[in-house]
Amino acid sequence: MPYEKSRHETTYRRRAGGIAEDDPAGGARPSSGIVKPLPPELFAELETNAEMRWEAMREVGFHVPNDRFFVRNHTRTPIVDASSWRLRLHGTGLASPRDLGHRELLALPSVTRDVAIECAGNGRSLFASQQHRPATGTPWGLGGVGVARWRGVPLATVLERAGITPDAVDVMARGLDPAYVADGVDHGRVRRPIPVSKAMRDVLLAYEMNGEPLPPDHGHPVRLVVPGWIGLASIKWVGDIEVSTSPLSSPWNTVLYRMFGDAYPPGGGPPLTARGVRSAFELPWGAVLSAGRPYVLRGRSWSGGGRIADVEVSLDGGVSWQRVALRGPDTATAWTRWQVVWRPPRTGPYLLLARATDETGAVQPDHTPHNDLGYLFDAVVRHPVTVVDG
Repeated sequence: MPYEKSRHETTYRRRAGGIAEDDPAGGARPSSGIVKPLPPELFAELETNAEMRWEAMREVGFHVPNDRFFVRNHTRTPIVDASSWRLRLHGTGLASPRDLGHRELLALPSVTRDVAIECAGNGRSLFASQQHRPATGTPWGLGGVGVARWRGVPLATVLERAGITPDAVDVMARGLDPAYVADGVDHGRVRRPIPVSKAMRDVLLAYEMNGEPLPPDHGHPVRLVVPGWIGLASIKWVGDIEVSTSPLSSPWNTVLYRMFGDAYPPGGGPPLTARGVRSAFELPWGAVLSAGRPYVLRGRSWSGGGRIADVEVSLDGGVSWQRVALRGPDTATAWTRWQVVWRPPRTGPYLLLARATDETGAVQPDHTPHNDLGYLFDAVVRHPVTVVDG
């Protein structure tokens, strides 16, 4: 596949180490540090992040379009020149460390996969609004998730060409985004180890998203895609990958992205890996509907554990439940769409609930145990709507 420069690369001029830092119009970067437009009908801006509005996905299709895919940045989006980008493969777990250029990567055999990426903090605000106990961190609703069709090279292919050794245990990719500084501590660039067994099984070095070169906010020119795991593992703007014969660590698997709190050991739980089961309606939060009018309520359910086997909804706040029809593709690494017809019988407030079960038998719980950093909220969400006279 020939490489074509995107418009983003040609509009950013100064380069240092493969990274261009200018604004395309010669002015200031957006305060969020995000490059793409963030129209309020598609996104809720959360500091350096942008949450997808679920109503923006109604009848859009299986994949989230690039222009409305959520953005999770620790700092800001770097602009990386693919023509000068190099991937450095190094560490004690490689017999033949090497560098790899973008054209070399594109020349390798590729695969295409539909995979969900979800921020570990997705649903964090619901610890406060639904369970009445706030957690620290960006107050995501449920829009910190998206499914895209990713194309790239299996990470295993690249590691094998670099001579991964039988005694290698950990693989750690590091991004090219600016260093993350919190509370006066410089944590360096975002990086996080994953075990060799996972790296060699299904991880992708992706360079396309929904049939287009990766946009800057989503990892251009190359990112990891780690199916089933929290989004942090899918490192964007990959610049180097270390393979080690001894365990690796970073702030993102020691002081961050672990469970701390009353329900966990004093030193915290293990580093977060797989995601749980979740569901969301494709409705505005607090939607206003008309009594007596039929509505087709649509939604999506997903799990880090595999395919969705069953979805039930309650249209009366959990008093009664009904199984709903599943629609479209049923992909283990993505999500399942569903729908139900509802004719609101009377005016007043309602709570709509959706509860999914995945192929392992895992079911969304009624309550998520609290953790201080607000990770992995997987409880059944109570979606409020108001019904008025038609």
